[in-house]
Amino acid sequence: MMKTFEELHALHSWEETTASIYNKTAADVEQALIASNPGLEDFKALISPAAEAYLEQMAVKSRAITQRRFGKTIQMYIPLYLSNACANACAYCGFSHDNDIKRITLSKEQVLEEIAVIKDMGFQHLLLVTGEHPKDCGYDYLKEMVELVKPHFPSLSIEVQPMKQEEYEGLIDTGLHTVYVYQETYHKDNYTSYHPRGKKSDFSYRLATPERLGKAHIHKIGIGCLLGLEDWRTDSFFTALHLNYLEKNFWRTKYSISFPRLRPHVGSFQPNVDVNDKQLAQLIMAYRIFNPDVDLSLSTRESKKFRNNMLQLGVTAMSAGSKTEPGGYAVYNKALEQFSVNDDRSPADMCQMIKEGGYEPVWKDWDACMQ
Repeated sequence: MMKTFEELHALHSWEETTASIYNKTAADVEQALIASNPGLEDFKALISPAAEAYLEQMAVKSRAITQRRFGKTIQMYIPLYLSNACANACAYCGFSHDNDIKRITLSKEQVLEEIAVIKDMGFQHLLLVTGEHPKDCGYDYLKEMVELVKPHFPSLSIEVQPMKQEEYEGLIDTGLHTVYVYQETYHKDNYTSYHPRGKKSDFSYRLATPERLGKAHIHKIGIGCLLGLEDWRTDSFFTALHLNYLEKNFWRTKYSISFPRLRPHVGSFQPNVDVNDKQLAQLIMAYRIFNPDVDLSLSTRESKKFRNNMLQLGVTAMSAGSKTEPGGYAVYNKALEQFSVNDDRSPADMCQMIKEGGYEPVWKDWDACMQ
């Protein structure tokens, strides 16, 4: 019987993994840089403090690998926030149930107004986002929204509450292409302190979500951790471990890694760990060297300068013109945003930057019509 990822996760001590990463040497980094098929120990070396002296070599290799696998292209996407209703009490999120904010769940008519604005921007890849509220924006609502939106976009993704396998199958049959589900942190002992109430407090159920997606035969799964909760190096190792597991057991599915860093929001939570630009660049390049095939996505959480600099160093997808509150594009019923956007450039300005960098913005994911 196939070992679950939770069983594999339990075999790796958080403390021992952290020590292993911080004990990597320059020789380990040099070995990782010449490895023809880097493994998890090589990944540890590439995200270790010892690798900070090798960022230039990592950049050269990451750029070459990315161009060889993906060409000089950047996939363009945009999020559409459908609802900020949420039954969870996550310490770090503006949508937390504990925050006294105006809650909005968009109607069909409002969603059509939103997508009219988004289509005028040129986007063909749409990401639907909601808070995690089983009643206000649960499966029935999401299925209705996927059915409504799918005729307008060749590629449709969601970032919503974890669901059952059969519910994912229903959404896939309706036209869903990709699901993003972030564990936030793989530190099981500390997980509940960030997620004290709501369905999200169930560490095991959330951890098994990508496996349910794999069994449902989703086209692509996006995973990641929230940078700033725990040691970013250790959490990123567990993310890589998760990616490795999923690729081996659900090899027909494609995968994506995102790099959300904590951003300002309503509430008093402050990051426990600072992840600076240099460290985030190191992490992105380490993932590219470790896995040439995985999509790497960088959102408008990051600054203009950082996104410009990372254009050629491993990233394959970027959002633009993002609004993180329901109704943000059609300018009505303005609600609280989930987090503050950092890069506020228009899609046209982003495309100009990408072209000036020698790359081509890609609006449509042609995989959808080639399946």
